[in-house]
Amino acid sequence: MVRTATRVPAMAPEDRRAALIAATVPLLREHGLDVSTKQIAQAAGVAEGTIFGVFRDKNTLVVTSLMHALDPQPTLDALAAIDPRLDLRQRLTVAADLINAQFTGNAQLMSAARSLALHADNVGDARRRMVKTRERLLASLTAVIEPDAHKLRRSPGTAARLLLLFCGANTYGPFGDPHQFNGAEMVSLLLDGLLVVSTDTEHATIPLIRAGQTETETTGVP
Repeated sequence: MVRTATRVPAMAPEDRRAALIAATVPLLREHGLDVSTKQIAQAAGVAEGTIFGVFRDKNTLVVTSLMHALDPQPTLDALAAIDPRLDLRQRLTVAADLINAQFTGNAQLMSAARSLALHADNVGDARRRMVKTRERLLASLTAVIEPDAHKLRRSPGTAARLLLLFCGANTYGPFGDPHQFNGAEMVSLLLDGLLVVSTDTEHATIPLIRAGQTETETTGVP
């Protein structure tokens, strides 16, 4: 009996592209920029030459995979889903934990993205996408804060920038501190500061939140 080989339909270019990206991301987490095209091809179950039929070179595949992995949309969706009935501190704590999770989960990939010597044709697009990602994250976090704008000495946008700064330093800080602050701790730092507020002296510390005061009234700076 003669057996005929089963014909496996060729993958469309976009399917091959998606399969290669899906195979590359976990390898970047494991090996960083030292990952080889041979490892990627084996993980994707394709011949190594297939990579160069879809991507111009390894660098292009790596950059594309990094941008795909660092897509903030799941975090943006979660921020948008925060219950607006929660008070400001509760909303910000949930938001800070979400952002911390995104930053921590992608720390190695972000390190790779920063150290990668991007091809001249890729660097512009990659930088634009990274800037856009920061803008989208800032806008989503600002929207979480805006319902309580009247309670803040600074604008919701500034408060959002400060919280993102805390989250970024918490993950990517240069001092190697093994202790990472959780969302509640960072929100307390943002809203309450570090000084104890005394209620039995006229020299009481001004808290970071002061209902009914504008930034100009509190600091004298418009």
